[in-house]
Amino acid sequence: MATNGSGANNGQGAHGVPGLQIQGGAAIVAPVAAFQGAIPPNALVVVPLSKPTDELKQKLSEGPVVVTQAQLWELLGFNGPAVQVMDDQGRPLAIGLEDLLAGLEKHWNEDQNDLNRGRIFAQELLKHQRLARAEQVLSKLVAKGGTGDDWLALGIAQLQQDKLDKAEGTLRGAMNLLKDNPYPPLHLARLANKKGDLPAEEENISKALTTDPGCVDAWAYLFQSVRDRDGEERALEALEERSKGQRNAAPWVAAQGFFAGKEETRPKAIELAERAVAANDDDPVALLCLSALHGQAGNLDKIVELLGKHENKMTGHLHLANNYFEALFQTRQIDKVTRLLNSLAGAGNKEVKQFAIQRSQLVAQYLQQQQARLTAAAKA
Repeated sequence: MATNGSGANNGQGAHGVPGLQIQGGAAIVAPVAAFQGAIPPNALVVVPLSKPTDELKQKLSEGPVVVTQAQLWELLGFNGPAVQVMDDQGRPLAIGLEDLLAGLEKHWNEDQNDLNRGRIFAQELLKHQRLARAEQVLSKLVAKGGTGDDWLALGIAQLQQDKLDKAEGTLRGAMNLLKDNPYPPLHLARLANKKGDLPAEEENISKALTTDPGCVDAWAYLFQSVRDRDGEERALEALEERSKGQRNAAPWVAAQGFFAGKEETRPKAIELAERAVAANDDDPVALLCLSALHGQAGNLDKIVELLGKHENKMTGHLHLANNYFEALFQTRQIDKVTRLLNSLAGAGNKEVKQFAIQRSQLVAQYLQQQQARLTAAAKA
């Protein structure tokens, strides 16, 4: 069975429907034989985990069938959208969202005094926007003596449902319990924005930044709040004023994120990321942002120049190691690649060590292929 990938628009007709333009969140389900000549390049072949219904088989006998995303998950044997989880041995597996939530709820109901079971259940509910049920579970956790993080999660669930009065009381409780956490005041700032209370919004943004000057989310909220009122230039000035005298990359890491997503604004993002590195060149996040932007622009030599001075940080930062490795490998600086991987192989970080082993195998395979080509050329 083949499904024509949703969102495609390649002008190729499905069986019996010449020139069909496909857009949106649906898919076309059809037997492989329905694609005369060849399967379209944007098609995705799927194998159902459960037997198709007689009704679907009858429809397929008449030609391709358009199904919604929910119907496709059902066809594949999932109860709800497929989500990835880990089994008890750490291996990834896919399960239907409804089955996952039902299993977590059953697990918690078996022992509601085990608050961690409730927290795991609530976390998945929040992740998948089951806000009302998440609020119920988190309310029980708080009533049973939950932590400040439980109060914070409950306040977020209430805020997202626009239960502003309840959310305000809960978030203030979280702020009292989590005195070193910038997120309770940051969410109170969002709440004040929904109420149209600008002084309270500004006060809570300031509290969040005072609590943790390195909180990128708080700087991003400040930038967005000022930009929406007074424009982009004034927003950048606000970051400048607030961060004056600080050796802090976070304001500019936050700002570059507003420009990094589009090619036409990427030069501005690079400028701001360079400013982040200039503010604190020991900040791995700043280095990561700038190296990623250089990679998107195809400036591999700039990545090598930037990260070559910071190899000592890579034994503890997988993403930095990956960006540096890719730039070196793609520019075929194999001697530097070898030295880097030898250094990473001795890292205490398990993920970095595994990365080094896997990339060493890749480099060895590449060198073997090069040797084989040279040998063949010599014989020729």
